[in-house]
Amino acid sequence: MTRIVVTGVGMVTPLGLDTQTTWDGLLAGQSGADTVSLFDVEPFPTTIACEVKDFDPSTFMDRKEVRQTDRYIQFAMAAADQAVNESGLEVTDDNRNEVATIIGSGYGGIGTVQNAVETLSTRGPNRVSPFLMPMMVTEMGASKVSIALGARGPAYSVTSSCCSGSDSIGAAADLIRRGDAKVALAGGAEATITPIAFAGFSQAGALSTKRNDSPSKASRPFDVDRDGFVMGEGACVLVLEDLEHAKARGANIIAELSGFASTADAYHITHPAENGEGAVRAMRKALDRAGLAPGELGYINAHGTSTPINDREETKAIKTVFGESAYAVPISSTKSMHGHLLGAGGALEAAICALAVANDRIPPTINLENADPDCDLNYTPHEVRNGPVNSAMSNTFGFGGHNTAIIFRKYAG
Repeated sequence: MTRIVVTGVGMVTPLGLDTQTTWDGLLAGQSGADTVSLFDVEPFPTTIACEVKDFDPSTFMDRKEVRQTDRYIQFAMAAADQAVNESGLEVTDDNRNEVATIIGSGYGGIGTVQNAVETLSTRGPNRVSPFLMPMMVTEMGASKVSIALGARGPAYSVTSSCCSGSDSIGAAADLIRRGDAKVALAGGAEATITPIAFAGFSQAGALSTKRNDSPSKASRPFDVDRDGFVMGEGACVLVLEDLEHAKARGANIIAELSGFASTADAYHITHPAENGEGAVRAMRKALDRAGLAPGELGYINAHGTSTPINDREETKAIKTVFGESAYAVPISSTKSMHGHLLGAGGALEAAICALAVANDRIPPTINLENADPDCDLNYTPHEVRNGPVNSAMSNTFGFGGHNTAIIFRKYAG
C-alpha cells in the first residue's frame, strides 16, 4: 500500500504568520484572543476573536491581485508558499502534472459577499466588483495556489463545515494512493471574522460572551465555566507525498499519515449524535487503518471547542473508543490558544499533531482551571508535556454532523 508522508507545513494563525512562531506560541501556552479590530464590534454580544495580526499580503502579491482576492485566499496562498519552501519541492515541467492542490474552506469569501451586498444596496449593481464571484467561492484558495505554483494535478476544495481542512487532507491522500498525484498541497483556509458571521454565530448561541473584558481567558475547553467558542481565522497547508517520491528527492520527512476516517451523524445540523456515536466510528476506523490499538496512541488533539455540549460529547466518545486507556492518553485542545478556525481548524490541528510527533512535545490546554466533572480525562492543562509522542490523532467535528479523525505516526523508514 502507498505510504504518505508530510514534508512541509505552512501556517498563518492568530499565534503567528509562520509555522515556527505558531508552534512556539502553542508550546508557551499563548492566547491569540483579543478585542476584534477588523470591524466595529460594539453592537455584538461578544467582542472578541482570535485575529491574524500584522498580515500583509502585498509582501507576496502585487497590489492589484490583493484587491482581487478575499482574505481567506490570501491566507491560503501564504501558507502554501511556506509549506512548499519548507518541503524543498520544486514544481517544474517534469512534475507539475503530478502535483495536486486540495484546500478546503467552510465559508469561502464571506467578507467579500458582505461587502458586495452593501455595495449593491447603497450604490447599485453597476458598482459590484466583476471579481465578486471568484473572490467568494470556496474553491478559489486551491485554484489560486495551483495557478501560483503551476501545479496541474487535481485542484479543488472540500467543504464540510469545520471538517473542511481535515477532509481535504484525506481527499489529497486518496489522490496520491490511487495514483492521480505524487504530491499534494492539502489544508484549509478561513477568514470569517466579519459582522455577518459574528451575527449568525451569536444568534446561534455558539460564541463565548462571558469574558469580553478578558479575551485570553474566554476559550476554555473542558472547563466547567466554558460558555462558547472563540472565532479564529487563518490557514494551514501541508505538503503530502508518496513516500518513495519524497525519498527519491531527499526530502525531510516530518511524520507519516497513517490513518484517516470520515463519518456522518445523520442526526442534527448542529448537535452531535448522542454519546458522540459518529465520532466514535471515525476514531475507530482511523485507529484500525493506522494499525494501532487504542492503548498505543500517544496523543489526541481534541476538537474541544469550549462549548458545553461538544466538549462533553467528545469526552464520552473518547471514553467509548479508548476504554480505560482514555485516562492515560494525553489530550489537549489547542483551540484554547488559537481559537476555532472553522474550515481551517482541522488542517491546523492535524499539522499540530504531525509536529507533536516530530518534536515529541504536546501543547497544553490553557484556561482549564475548574474541570467539568463530565470531562475528567487528561487534558494536559496549562503546561507543555514532553514526549515521546510516537503517534497522534486529530479529531474534528462540524455542523451537519461531520466527523473526521486523522492519525500521524513517527516516520521509521
